[in-house]
Amino acid sequence: MLTRERLIEKVLLLLALSAIGSLALITIFIFLEGLPIILKTGVRHFIFGAHWAPTKGHFGILAMILSSIYVTLGALIFGVPLALACAIVLAEFAPPSLTRILKPTIELLAGIPSVVYGFLGVVLLVPIIRGYLGGPGLSLLAAALILGIMILPTVISISIDAMNAVPTLYREGSIALGATQWQTVRKLVLPAARSGIITAIILGMGRAIGETMAVIMVAGNALSIPTSILDSVRTLTANIALELGYASGAHREALFATGIVLFIIIMILNTAATLIAGRK
Repeated sequence: MLTRERLIEKVLLLLALSAIGSLALITIFIFLEGLPIILKTGVRHFIFGAHWAPTKGHFGILAMILSSIYVTLGALIFGVPLALACAIVLAEFAPPSLTRILKPTIELLAGIPSVVYGFLGVVLLVPIIRGYLGGPGLSLLAAALILGIMILPTVISISIDAMNAVPTLYREGSIALGATQWQTVRKLVLPAARSGIITAIILGMGRAIGETMAVIMVAGNALSIPTSILDSVRTLTANIALELGYASGAHREALFATGIVLFIIIMILNTAATLIAGRK
């Protein structure tokens, strides 16, 4: 029996190491492919340069970095309050029978292909923005709204689980002391579930900044620094997807370098959010 347990332990360890090793190999490959062009161009010129013309030797990606950050922030501003409100209602106020129906339904939305969201954005959202707000319609605002909708299932589902993990005894004690149900939720449940909610937001943020197809379809893909939410933008992921099919040489290396920058941005955002949650 002991030998069998040790064998299972070794197999599980091997599987865990293989998963970590796969991620490590992908990371090493991206850095090996992209670092030469960054070193050749210079980190300052590559990251803070605003001119992207790979065929002419210009590899500035500042416009795409800012576009990715703006689109992600817009998605969070639109999606997180809506998701938290929905999670609070389903976890604390809705009848359990209704929650059992709606929660799996919301989770199914996460399985819808991003191209479907992009198609709906092009058909429904873009004409509304063009008709009522002006501009081309294919814009930063359209991309932020679509991504805000796409992150809803992730943030809602994990936030509900985090609030459900708060012991019922806490709620009963709060209400017994005279607090209303909303006061209990606001001052007790939400602070107690804070770590899980922040995890949900981080995962939603990762989904937003890493999304490609829907953004390509609704953002307009203009290579310029946006000065308005109605301007067309091109994100880092969209740039890689649009140009990798025909890129070669330094151009291909620059796209891998773009992936390095995206990788570092996601790591910085996740680390910052985790540190903020821990400090609070």
